[in-house]
Amino acid sequence: MKELSQRLQTLPASMTLAVNDKAKAMQAAGADVIALAGGDPDFDTPEHIVAAAVAALAAGHTHYPAPMIGILPALEAVAAKMERENDIPVPDPRRQIILTPGGKWGLYLALSAVLNPGDEVLILEPHWVSYPSMVTLAGGIPVAVSLPAEDNFQVTAERLQARVTPRTKAIMVNNPCNPTGRVLTSEEVEAIAAVALAADLYVIADEIYEKLVFDGRRHLSIAALPHMAERTLTVMGLTKSYAMTGWRLGWLVAAPDIIRLATRMNSQTVSCAATFTMHACVAALNGPQENIATMRDAYQRRRDFMVQALNDIKGIKCRSIEGAFYLFPRFTHSQRNSLELADALLDKARIAAVPGIAFGRSGEGHVRFAISTAQHDLERAVARLAKVAHEL
Repeated sequence: MKELSQRLQTLPASMTLAVNDKAKAMQAAGADVIALAGGDPDFDTPEHIVAAAVAALAAGHTHYPAPMIGILPALEAVAAKMERENDIPVPDPRRQIILTPGGKWGLYLALSAVLNPGDEVLILEPHWVSYPSMVTLAGGIPVAVSLPAEDNFQVTAERLQARVTPRTKAIMVNNPCNPTGRVLTSEEVEAIAAVALAADLYVIADEIYEKLVFDGRRHLSIAALPHMAERTLTVMGLTKSYAMTGWRLGWLVAAPDIIRLATRMNSQTVSCAATFTMHACVAALNGPQENIATMRDAYQRRRDFMVQALNDIKGIKCRSIEGAFYLFPRFTHSQRNSLELADALLDKARIAAVPGIAFGRSGEGHVRFAISTAQHDLERAVARLAKVAHEL
């Protein structure tokens, strides 16, 4: 047999999915594992969204959508939402939006549409685990911009400029951030825009957690800044905010030339998102939004509980978070690296967490806990941690 793909053999597996799969296997075998590794909300999809999908199926909307980039009502709903909530005008939805089977595919389409072989992409670190691999698969070279924990992972123009070279093509920005829970300030967003404009860079803006911001904060979309709309590729979706992880519905908003290339790639790979989910998208974006506030407020209460409880345990230091639903605590007295910490947590406390190194070198010494699980599981996790922290 001839050799299989070298590129895929050297591609690392998603560590978050690997930890989550291991935890589920242990649960299936009877172990009482508290799964804090994944990012799947414990809430059900709001009923009016489910009803819209069921009605679409019953009405026979089980064929390819027309157009393939997304049915017009869904494109128009996304365009209206972008202008209403994000201050991003989308005057031509048919040429500036493509609906995707999940935000993850939207990010890959965005990278594929702008990168040529050897182009460099700046990635703010700690970063979501899939960014470097996505850049590599799209033909680019990932370049980490390390953000120090002692400075609360703040983004500055100087840190970005230090990594810009003649081969730099784009900056990837995750706001709110997975895994740190940071929400970028207006100064940070403006710094990113200034560097992008000065160096003529694209910005890939992953804003999947945009509605999950706490303490009255307002999410800022970088494409809304002056002169940024034409060079920003914004990826959003229903996955996190609407508790629709299994529906796989996201979107990419960008300039028409970029969407044209993304559409071409879509046509030769996945073809399109599922038609009934597009009808669900219309219901989600145009329907009542109270469910989002309910879920966001629940996450904020969980954050308040967990941050206090973790900081009360000797040897654990946990910053509060501003958005998303992840905590990124440090085990200050441990001699273990983050991989060893995650293994010990699973072995000694039956708690599944993601090692910080999965998110880049800046994440070493941390682990990531998802607070998208039920409050009673978080309380059980804290109780277990308090018992074994001295062993870690």
